[in-house]
Amino acid sequence: MRHGPPRSRADNRMIPGLDTADLIRTVGYAGLFAIVFAETGLLVGFFLPGDSLLFTAGFLASQGALDIRLLILVTFAAAVIGDTVGYAFGHRVGRALYRREESFFFRRSHLLRTEQLFERHGGKVIVLARVMPFARTFAPVIAGMGAMHYRRFLFYNVAGGLLWTAGLSLMGYFLGETIPGADRYLIPIVLLVIALSVAPGAFAVARALWPHARAWLAAWRARVRPPRGGA
Repeated sequence: MRHGPPRSRADNRMIPGLDTADLIRTVGYAGLFAIVFAETGLLVGFFLPGDSLLFTAGFLASQGALDIRLLILVTFAAAVIGDTVGYAFGHRVGRALYRREESFFFRRSHLLRTEQLFERHGGKVIVLARVMPFARTFAPVIAGMGAMHYRRFLFYNVAGGLLWTAGLSLMGYFLGETIPGADRYLIPIVLLVIALSVAPGAFAVARALWPHARAWLAAWRARVRPPRGGA
């Protein structure tokens, strides 16, 4: 493994005005832990650029700016702990919702359908949501609301967290190790990687959710449409 200062300083602004590489160099491992934890464990962290952050951090590790082993360990721990916090929040909120009175915006039947969804597809949703921006923030909360068994959730939380953090970090690392001057094309490569990682998961989750969404839509239409026919 090479050590020393990075060989180059590419412009890596995935967010206007924010250079991702400079951000990583500034915040270090503690900052990376906080960002990954916030994106997966705090609802307000849904906007954070987790995919590009992990990929760029892996690339910087190939340049000697970070240790790839420590990078994976820190971000993996943050991802697992973050999802666990999200699950705990959803479980507490979900149980409280069962005691609420029904209204136009809240139906206990929706919670029951959510439970059925996570009984059948919970593991798939937790793993695939890891590679989907926004979804990885809300999936553990919904799993907790849907009363997915915690041991089962924890297994897929660990598997998905390892796949996401180690996968993207190692992709960035090996890119930097094998392709000379890859930093000049880092932003297009990161965007391509994100698109390729999101597409299969989005398709699988949409296919799993579609029957439930269609049932919810049919039930909603039945409530709001006036009866046909005249008096």
